[in-house]
Order: sequence, then structure tokens, then C-alpha cells
Amino acid sequence: MNAIVKNAFKNAVATAVYVAAVASFLFYAPQSFGPAKNTVLVPIAMLLLFVFSAAFTGFLVFGRPALWYLDGKKEEALSLLVYTLLIFLVITLIALFGLIFYLTW
Repeated sequence: MNAIVKNAFKNAVATAVYVAAVASFLFYAPQSFGPAKNTVLVPIAMLLLFVFSAAFTGFLVFGRPALWYLDGKKEEALSLLVYTLLIFLVITLIALFGLIFYLTW
């Protein structure tokens, strides 16, 4: 496996792990901390998490390809981006099929 595919795999898996961690936190938080109180801090915290997540996952997916593109490695940058997105799509499809299997079992 060449270096571009390895980097793409790492980026896609890191993104999927981050998404799973945030989703798990959001799912288990009410059980751990109790129901949310009626306060403006809850939507503020959710929007802050949303913005951070967009920036972090954008960095994981687009960071290195953007640097490579700016360094003149345009073909490698495009390959890394495409491989990262394809691997992430496969991870997403596996999760969706797992969910469908779980719900219909």
C-alpha cells in the first residue's frame, strides 16, 4: 500500500473515530449528567461543538491535501483527497448497513 493510501486511511479512520466519540458523548450525556436544564448554554455549547467538529474534520480530510496542493504536488493532493473520501464513504456505508442489519434483526 503506498503512502498516499496509508495517509488517506489514517485520515478517514481518525475522522470516523472522532465522529463516533462525539456521537457517543451526545447519546450518553443525558444518562450520565441528567436531563439538560432549560438554559441558553445548551444551544451555545451545541453550536460550539458543531463549529469545532466542522473545523476538526475539515482539517483531517482537507488539511494535508491543501498543503500538498499549495506545495505544487497537485496530483498527489487530489489523490489523497479522493482516497480519503472513498475510504470514509466505505466506513459510512459499513456503519449504515450495520444499522440496517441491527434494526431488522
